[in-house]
Amino acid sequence: MVVSPTEVSADWRRCQRDFETWLRLEKGLAGNSVLAYLRDTNHLAEFFSERNIGPEQVTLDDLQQLLLQINDLGIAPTSQRRMISGWRMFFKHLVVEDAIKENPADLLDLPLRPEHLPDVLTDEDITKIQDTFDKSLPDQYRNNVIVEVLYGCGLRVSELVNLKLSNIYADELMLQIFGKGSKERWVPINPHALEMLATYIHTVRSHIEPKPHEEKYVFLNRRGSHLSRNYIFMFLKQAVANAGINKHVSPHSLRHSFATELVENGADLRAVQEMLGHESISTTEIYTHLTRDTLRNTIEAYHPHYRK
Repeated sequence: MVVSPTEVSADWRRCQRDFETWLRLEKGLAGNSVLAYLRDTNHLAEFFSERNIGPEQVTLDDLQQLLLQINDLGIAPTSQRRMISGWRMFFKHLVVEDAIKENPADLLDLPLRPEHLPDVLTDEDITKIQDTFDKSLPDQYRNNVIVEVLYGCGLRVSELVNLKLSNIYADELMLQIFGKGSKERWVPINPHALEMLATYIHTVRSHIEPKPHEEKYVFLNRRGSHLSRNYIFMFLKQAVANAGINKHVSPHSLRHSFATELVENGADLRAVQEMLGHESISTTEIYTHLTRDTLRNTIEAYHPHYRK
């Protein structure tokens, strides 16, 4: 029986709705994670609807053709890897629902990770950044604490802006963090950072009237709402410029710097993986590459045969 393009498009929309329900109810994923997976399936729906191929008819060869098109559009390998992860999850759902027998995305080759590594901030760089803040001003005192917590705990910026007062376990020197997919992990916070955080809460935040439903968040703006990710990007960019640091820095750089310090000083890679909330140890292994570069640079600088 020949199926019309309209029916194929409707079939994709139905599968996407079912997939969304499965992600929310069966997998228990948070809203942002669900939306990210749905964006990835949009590529599938658009590409295969145009070719009159339904969700249950997609083959590995079909997916490779889609990947070629995405590559021709200049989409970065890291983004392609994320898309493929979304496709695998979508077809896994179809397998679970007995709509298909095998996941056609399982054998799809992942694009190689890019070779470039992020700029890493030294401890001296962090001090220079923090020295740019006028701690007598409430907003800047808060921003100074944010830099300390990001660097001292290795949090993602999304984890920091969503940090709640109930997530701080001062007696245990721990933060309860809910990362990607609302996965819980426990991250140590050093006494210095904890003291700064407590001072901010009791001397700055206590003078802000939170808006309704914002009372639980740690970091608030002067209007009583929790901070946005974009705000942290902007203030950090300005602080880096003010400090005269010629590096490409984002809030994620502080997380990279946290992990690099640990690995270079001999921390167990599995422990670093746990603190960062990486699902795969291969993601954490980027920091061993950074360490190897440091060793190579040290030899080049100090071994006489490298200066011949």
